[in-house]
Amino acid sequence: MLKPGGLAVSVVGPPDAGFAKQLGAPSFMGLIMNTLSRKVRKQAKSLGVRYEFFFMQANGSQLRKLAALYDSGELRPVIDRTFPFDRTLEAMAYVEQGRTKAGKVVVSMAPDNA
Repeated sequence: MLKPGGLAVSVVGPPDAGFAKQLGAPSFMGLIMNTLSRKVRKQAKSLGVRYEFFFMQANGSQLRKLAALYDSGELRPVIDRTFPFDRTLEAMAYVEQGRTKAGKVVVSMAPDNA
């Protein structure tokens, strides 16, 4: 869920021109990447938000930045449903059946309180 004018950030979606710039790629690569992400950017625009691709690297600096955004409330994960660890197979079936409506399915190590 985003408020109007919000920013949708994806680590798995199609790359955009900003990613090409981040890589230091030639400008024509930005055009290609914008073509790849055209559909998702158009959908975001129709919803009144912006879309950006964020390339994740396994480094402490990026993880600290994400943690700070999460801690400040600027980054909030969208969770569809949470399953306890002992119901992992049920969680996998839920995902495989395409039952998720929005967000991620979480498998928690905490005991089920439901």
